[in-house]
Amino acid sequence: MSGASGSPYAPHTDDETAAMLSAIGADDEEALFDIPDDVAFDGAFGIEPRTEREIRAECSRIFARNDDLVEFLGRGHYGHYVPSVVDHLSDRAEFLTSYTQYQPEIAQGFLQALFEYQSMLVELTGLPVANCSMYDAATALGEAATLADRVRSASGDVVLVPEHLREGKREVLENYCAGADLTVEAYPMADGNADVDALSSRVGDDVVMVYAETPTVRGCVEERLAAIGDIAADGDALFALGSDVVSLAVLEEPASVGADVVVGEAGALGLPTAYGMGLGIFACSDEFLRQVPGRLVGASEDADGDRAFTLTLQTREQHIRKERATSNICTNQAWVALRAAIHAATLGPDGLADLANDCVREAAALAERIDGLKGAVAPVHDRHHLREFAVRVDQPAAPIAEDLEAEGFAVHVIDEHLLQVCVTDLNAGRADDLVAAFEEVI
Repeated sequence: MSGASGSPYAPHTDDETAAMLSAIGADDEEALFDIPDDVAFDGAFGIEPRTEREIRAECSRIFARNDDLVEFLGRGHYGHYVPSVVDHLSDRAEFLTSYTQYQPEIAQGFLQALFEYQSMLVELTGLPVANCSMYDAATALGEAATLADRVRSASGDVVLVPEHLREGKREVLENYCAGADLTVEAYPMADGNADVDALSSRVGDDVVMVYAETPTVRGCVEERLAAIGDIAADGDALFALGSDVVSLAVLEEPASVGADVVVGEAGALGLPTAYGMGLGIFACSDEFLRQVPGRLVGASEDADGDRAFTLTLQTREQHIRKERATSNICTNQAWVALRAAIHAATLGPDGLADLANDCVREAAALAERIDGLKGAVAPVHDRHHLREFAVRVDQPAAPIAEDLEAEGFAVHVIDEHLLQVCVTDLNAGRADDLVAAFEEVI
């Protein structure tokens, strides 16, 4: 329908619905769903009505049961201070009520914001194409593997990943690879970084993608990325590099070390630490433009010759490309990308680099102080670190972590004698207290 009095939403008529049900042999629409009786809605929620004030009081009581811990946790989930301007701008109604920007004529503001977000990723990675549509780092990695399978001339089906890789990320990758008949294998690490010699010996015709991370899951800055890129190129395998938007502000530009695809997390900006909610990075070279999963926002011109923005090359869209779609990802994370873009713009290039440099300095300083304690060695790996580092303790690690939790601090347990500590601008002010707690419990 169109016109001032019309509705943009045109539902099926009763005759159309009846024709469709008849075609598939169903008596009614309820027959299309198999909902168990114990969870089916019976017309009443059974929830006692309460006022807003009563509900807020109840929520406060529930939240008060949570442990009041200072988190020194990381391993892919990072919290940085989010300026209030991010909330104020992203909470505007025109952003909150916008879903997928299929109608560019009424979504120019949001489309421009997403175009700016993509442009920031292009500048940080050095790669010419970036999208705004990945759930998180793990799904972005899975999409990189399936892209490699589509575009590489190598006949292989093996995706190589670091031995040190966050468990959940590998599990998501394996789910993606199972559907594409790919196999995930790990290459060894040497003192926290990739064992480049072992990797070189392993890469052959059966490898379709090599994945590396910087920083690694243990916070180590990967030192031989160019060599890894050369190994992948020599084997005709795609080189995928994992990182995050803050780290990329000070580390080697991925394009300069031969990365074909960059994946990772952008949610380090604009979001509090959620341990679940994220925003995936996906950037790549021009040759993969039509293979990019998710959505791309492009700049064009309207009928009057003015600059305009629109969704373009929607290669993932099942309703457009059907069986030729590159991905079945069904969101564009637009509002989260908007928040990341606002946060990055607020910091500016210098502020973003300062934040990343603080992550290097704070980690080094905290590791040095913990290393001075009897019964602890930090950092375990003789590398440069960003945000986080491993700590070797003489006593069993799990009981120490439990004792630290009793003192009000949360850290990761890696194995029997390894802990991991992550420091950012949010918890750096409690570093003295953490060191004192470490000294007491070890």
